[in-house]
Amino acid sequence: MLRALTSTLRLPCPWRPLRTRSCASHGATGDPEIQVRALTGSDQGITEILMNRPSARNALGNILVSELLEALAQLREDQQVRVLLFRSGVKGVFCAGADLKEREQMSEAEVGIFVQRLRGLMNEIAAFPAPTIAAMDGFALGGGLELALACDLRVAASSAVMGLIETTRGLLPGAGGTQRLPRCLGVALAKELIFTGRRLSGVQAQALGLVNHAVSQNEEGNAAYHRARELAQEILPQAPIAVRLGKVAIDRGMEVDISSGMAIEGICYAQNIPTQDRLEGMAAFREKRPPRFVGK
Repeated sequence: MLRALTSTLRLPCPWRPLRTRSCASHGATGDPEIQVRALTGSDQGITEILMNRPSARNALGNILVSELLEALAQLREDQQVRVLLFRSGVKGVFCAGADLKEREQMSEAEVGIFVQRLRGLMNEIAAFPAPTIAAMDGFALGGGLELALACDLRVAASSAVMGLIETTRGLLPGAGGTQRLPRCLGVALAKELIFTGRRLSGVQAQALGLVNHAVSQNEEGNAAYHRARELAQEILPQAPIAVRLGKVAIDRGMEVDISSGMAIEGICYAQNIPTQDRLEGMAAFREKRPPRFVGK
């Protein structure tokens, strides 16, 4: 296992930065359903994915899923991305879950294929090399919460409503919810929430440990986004290679016994030793100045 891990625990090669743009899937009609924006100035290094499908409350349909997959495929190779932030352009909603109206028109075979794609999207988010943050300023239900669970960190407005409500619709979570929720909250509590289809407020979610921070909503309806951006700004000054390797060590280590996890940590640490940033960190400590990490 460790030999296989050694070959897979690698950072992506540099790729040119992605500029502000909209994504449109091949064959899609109408306006793009997401926008990708690389922030500048003191926020350089933060990239945002804005979900903007107001007619369906950001429900995860074929086009939105395709556009998210396209954006992630490009962004994952861009080492200028130090933090990836998911947010909504629809007031009062983060993501309402899967598009059940669209799914009603699918055959059973098509449903199976679509749910597999949806599960693949969540896996791509979870495997994204840089830290990811979900800014939940409104409803995050079903697949919407599964998307947030695939992120490393979650920030919610206190008035946000979230839950894996699939059992109230004759379904069960199919895009990672049955796996990521118990890893987040523990088995018994995850079972209770999934079996009952219970909805939680942002405050309740923070008390359970489902979200990192809950903040009072503002008049503009974007308080969680602002708190998520503050959190991203805390990550920006840190050594990006060390942060990415730390993410790998935690994610891979949580899936194995602690002895194997310690070995994974050792592999990650060894990859960080030859970096310029490690030497810069030691030099800055010695010279009593802030470090200037460059991601090399």
